[in-house]
Amino acid sequence: MLEPVELKDFFIVFFSGAMVIMAGALYALLFAWSRLQAKPWLMVLAYCSYGLLFISVLTLASAAHLHGFWWWLVFTMLAGYLLAPHGIWKLCVGTHAAHESDQQAVLNSNQAIHETTKGEESV
Repeated sequence: MLEPVELKDFFIVFFSGAMVIMAGALYALLFAWSRLQAKPWLMVLAYCSYGLLFISVLTLASAAHLHGFWWWLVFTMLAGYLLAPHGIWKLCVGTHAAHESDQQAVLNSNQAIHETTKGEESV
């Protein structure tokens, strides 16, 4: 059974929880910005913010007295948050590439129809 957070650990839980939110958001933001702007040095900062997230989550889990199964859950969450932006990025790139190829096919067919009707008008 989980023990309640002791009063002496309350501020540690509070601030480490806030750092989890801030570091997680910073990791996602820097990851996306690095990919959009093609700036590898931003990816280094993104992984540094993930390191801060990692430390914050472990501090939070320790202060909240998580043991046994909960530690495995914490590490699974950390692995998922490390890998999720990579998968989301690939999904977005693939989706937009398919959408752009569909738009290009429509434009090509419209252009072919326009040229065909233009040729019929001149006859």
